[in-house]
Amino acid sequence: RTEFALKEIMSSGGAEDDIPQAERKTVTDFCYLLDKSKQLFNGLRDLPQYGQKQWQSYFGRTFDVYTKLWKFQQQHRQVLDNRYGLKRWQIGEIASKIGQLYYHYYLRTSETSYLNEAFSFYSAIRQRSYYSQVNKEDRPELVVKKLRYYARFIVVCLLLNKMDVVKDLVKELSDEIEDYTHRFNTEDQVEWNLVLQEVAAFIEADPVMVLNDDNTIVITSNRLSETGAPLLEQGMIVGQLALADALIIGNCNNQVKFSELTVDMFRMLQALEREPMNLASQMNKPGMQESTEKPARRENPHKYLLYKPTFSQLYTFLAASFKELPANSVLLIYLSATGVFPSGRSDSEGPYDFGGVLTNSNRDIINGDAIHKRNQSYKEMHCLHPGDLYPFTRKPLFIIVDSSNSVAYKNFTNLFGQPLVCLLSPTAYPKALQDQSQRGSLFTLFLNNPLMAFLFVSGLSSMRRGLWEKCQDYLRKINRDIAQLLTHSRSIDQSFLQFFGDEFLRLLLTRFIFCSATMRMHKIFRETRNYPESYPQLPRDETVENPHLQKHILELASILDVRNVFLENTLDDY
Repeated sequence: RTEFALKEIMSSGGAEDDIPQAERKTVTDFCYLLDKSKQLFNGLRDLPQYGQKQWQSYFGRTFDVYTKLWKFQQQHRQVLDNRYGLKRWQIGEIASKIGQLYYHYYLRTSETSYLNEAFSFYSAIRQRSYYSQVNKEDRPELVVKKLRYYARFIVVCLLLNKMDVVKDLVKELSDEIEDYTHRFNTEDQVEWNLVLQEVAAFIEADPVMVLNDDNTIVITSNRLSETGAPLLEQGMIVGQLALADALIIGNCNNQVKFSELTVDMFRMLQALEREPMNLASQMNKPGMQESTEKPARRENPHKYLLYKPTFSQLYTFLAASFKELPANSVLLIYLSATGVFPSGRSDSEGPYDFGGVLTNSNRDIINGDAIHKRNQSYKEMHCLHPGDLYPFTRKPLFIIVDSSNSVAYKNFTNLFGQPLVCLLSPTAYPKALQDQSQRGSLFTLFLNNPLMAFLFVSGLSSMRRGLWEKCQDYLRKINRDIAQLLTHSRSIDQSFLQFFGDEFLRLLLTRFIFCSATMRMHKIFRETRNYPESYPQLPRDETVENPHLQKHILELASILDVRNVFLENTLDDY
């Protein structure tokens, strides 16, 4: 390919003999690097999606070639312009591929700093208008490259909470799609318009707006900050386990999604990440850090994001995570999925008799009601039952189930004596509560942004920044007190304390208790199915129904002037 390209280029630029040897070599080297980079980039899709070690050396080689290619075109731009006919969109393509590399490195490592690097390259493409001339060429495939670049840039901005940039990009993308479909009359117009609708709905998913004094929206981040999790205090005896791996699984009917990421998945992945750092001060390239250098702070747990996985895909990823889990580490499984209920009466009460959650909506099965009627013993193939997770309880396991059949996981059995906790969502919400299920689950919102969830159940849809920050401070105090209640409890199951040493799990546990206590005190949450549950059960009087915690929740409600939606004498009502 390189030789053919060279002949084409040289013949178009005049007689071959007239071209200086040095310039000829420059074009040859550039063509070689371009070919090599494309070959390596295309090979990335053949790497296994699971397992954390097999892909690193390949990624390192790919980064090396792209770094050389990027520097080479910068140093020899004039020769490449004259002799190769290098176009700006081609430079944009190289920058876009580097942005994609950083983004995929983030997906593989869960290190948020790589998102900043992807953002830098995507930003440069926009600022330098690398794709601006594409619309002048009569080549629809080039315009599609530009549209895909916009879609990828939007994903990175969403993950970095750069909502102002997202809104600008959506407007630009909308104009580009309109121009593209008008000029080329293509069949993929519906698909691109769907992309626009999805991202617009994703931006609007938060039920509460925090406003500055000038009514601009405050962008709040829900990643773990230095002051996020309550600190462990002297006398708190907790385990030394660390969260190392997480599977985030999403399959909720009709829930807003963008780029195979539902709102629930998006919120949970942010709850399992620290705020991004500037990568430039740490290292030059991914995977190139010397083993002797110690990172400035603990890494994020590694994550797999699985949108509508089949049972076999899910089990493959689970097995890979389990296999690679280091000693004294925890595997977290988060399930946001439609409930599957038992199809018939069963004489036994085993781990496969209570149903579970549906991880993949296979159309043949959803439309196959007749199968259920003909054969009551038929079980849904892609339903994840509590029993399916039993083999993985040989190591510390932390499970979160957000589903209409989350209670199936109450019937767990700890067969191996390892730390095991299941946090289970309510199976139904009060009818009086505005249905927000399309914009994400209330339970997951409590685990990701408890103050926003509290405001929503209190009937508030907007708030001034000053009051928001005052309430956040008070919520940190509540979290500290919940930590005290948990660690000082005499009857709590030891599994909770084993997990409490990890910052991420500590924050999830305190938020779970805050969520449960709030719902139990709320006037419209009156049925048992409206409350979160857990396996093992928490001692209610020492945690979710503790009078000291209830007093705090009423105080928070008073600050917001919504005390009337909560019961005052809750203990008398049970």
